[in-house]
Amino acid sequence: MTESTNIGERLRSLVNTVQRNERALQRFQQIELRLIEAEDFAAFLGILTGELAQVFDLCAATLWLDDGARLAAELHAAVAQSAPASGQLRWGRTAGLELSATAPQLGLVGAFSAEVRAALLGSTPESASAAILPLRHRSGLLGYLSLVSESNERFVEGMATDLLARFAGFVSAGLVNVAQREQLKHLGMTDSLTGLPNRRYVEMRLEEELQRAARHAVSVACLFMDLDHFKKVNDTHGHAVGDRVLAAVGACIRAAVRLGETVARFGGEEFVAVLQGDCANANVVAERVRRAVEALVVRDNDGGEVPVTLSIGVAVMPGTTADKGAAARALIEAADGALYRAKRSGRNRVVFAENHEDEIAAAAPSDEADAQR
Repeated sequence: MTESTNIGERLRSLVNTVQRNERALQRFQQIELRLIEAEDFAAFLGILTGELAQVFDLCAATLWLDDGARLAAELHAAVAQSAPASGQLRWGRTAGLELSATAPQLGLVGAFSAEVRAALLGSTPESASAAILPLRHRSGLLGYLSLVSESNERFVEGMATDLLARFAGFVSAGLVNVAQREQLKHLGMTDSLTGLPNRRYVEMRLEEELQRAARHAVSVACLFMDLDHFKKVNDTHGHAVGDRVLAAVGACIRAAVRLGETVARFGGEEFVAVLQGDCANANVVAERVRRAVEALVVRDNDGGEVPVTLSIGVAVMPGTTADKGAAARALIEAADGALYRAKRSGRNRVVFAENHEDEIAAAAPSDEADAQR
């Protein structure tokens, strides 16, 4: 009787295990389908760290990517341009991390080394349990996916990891695919001379910024910039020197604007920057850009200095979720109109759209800035 009871209990336990694995597999497949549908890295990351944690009742899911992996370059660019919420995205180098590069590792958070906890697990309580899944491709280790549960019995050393390893393989392939898509998108939206985003990208980005600004009740500023007398540079020094000037000015503007804000080559000798903030903030940034370009030293083929200055038109509007396309076009047109006025009034200056004149009176450039014009 006892033996048959034990056999029955083992069978029931086996059936329960099979059923649990089937349910887990179905949930993994649900996430996998969502990952396949992800249009870009931002969406992929949101599903992997957000929906995955929700579906499996995890307190955290974190993606850590190896800075040394070739794939990281494409995804770094995607993060810089699309700026997804990156709280669950980490970067680093594998040196010093005592982790398997081939098999999932499970256990209490406190059992992992201090280096692993700092790099992959953050401030997770040591009493929680974690599964760290290596993400590999034929090119080598891409990074790790960390799954953390508040239960200290959820991920324990010695438990079967077949489903976790299978999912890690799928995530690895998905990362490679999304990186390739981001690279193609980046090439299609990047100016080859300056390395900055192009007009197509900035128009799309401006619509996103207007929508985001509406959520946070802030304004969006557009700086429309044009090199002064650029035709003369080409006619005098040749197009090779003209290209050198454009590349140098693009880098100069990019360095003068905060990293999270967009700078693009709009076309020809025109550049655009998209900022969040009011007229006073836009005025400070525009003057900083103008002075930086004025101080730029670019040499011609004989070593002579090529004078470079910039005129800037600025327009600001509140964020909106209504017709973002029309709002974006109106903002660019207003900044372009202000640029035209800057050109007509002497060049190498910042001019705001007419409806902003009163707003910037208190934020006029200093005497020192005026003296540098």
